[in-house]
Amino acid sequence: MKYFSILIICLLFSCGKKEDVLLPKSNISIVKDVQDHSPIYIFFKKEGKDTIADLNRKSAIISTNWILNIDKRLPLKVVIAEVIKMQEKKRNEKMHQNEESENYYSYADSIGKNLAFLPFTKVFYKMEKPGRENFVVYFRKGKKQVFMGNKEIQISNILKYFYSIKFQSVPDLVFFFDKNMSYEEYIQYKILLQKDVTYNLDKLPVEFIF
Repeated sequence: MKYFSILIICLLFSCGKKEDVLLPKSNISIVKDVQDHSPIYIFFKKEGKDTIADLNRKSAIISTNWILNIDKRLPLKVVIAEVIKMQEKKRNEKMHQNEESENYYSYADSIGKNLAFLPFTKVFYKMEKPGRENFVVYFRKGKKQVFMGNKEIQISNILKYFYSIKFQSVPDLVFFFDKNMSYEEYIQYKILLQKDVTYNLDKLPVEFIF
């Protein structure tokens, strides 16, 4: 709880001016504590009719774990563009790279009343449609279930359905997210995936945002 309070204060007064980040919420904590971390903020801003993802990475130290605190109101398409930049910066750094450091999204656990964290270090994002050679799990804006082929299924049944298909050649499993969903909806999907699906995979699927 102390950790939660300290971070909220940082969100409100970062950069010497009053700004806030409204974090996504869930009732599940994937990771409850991250040591040796650097906070990175992506604020929600409006410029005319445009929604802007305002990135503040001044506190980012390459060798530490990175915690991305991102406003839940932002559209996924503008968030991921900034996340890709940060991932590339860390992956391409040679001098101060720490191979054990991780990247996490932060969110609020509404049941435990604590901050929680979602790892995404191994995810590679592509802002395009997946090719036909992939087996696509499609996450649509505003839906509770996902689409695999022409079938709508529960997230918890993704792997069961995939392994039930008799492929001539097993394709790569990839996730495809609607770019127009909110960042909060994306995180809620990701939490369910981490809980029911991706922890069972040897490698995480590539994620397409389009």
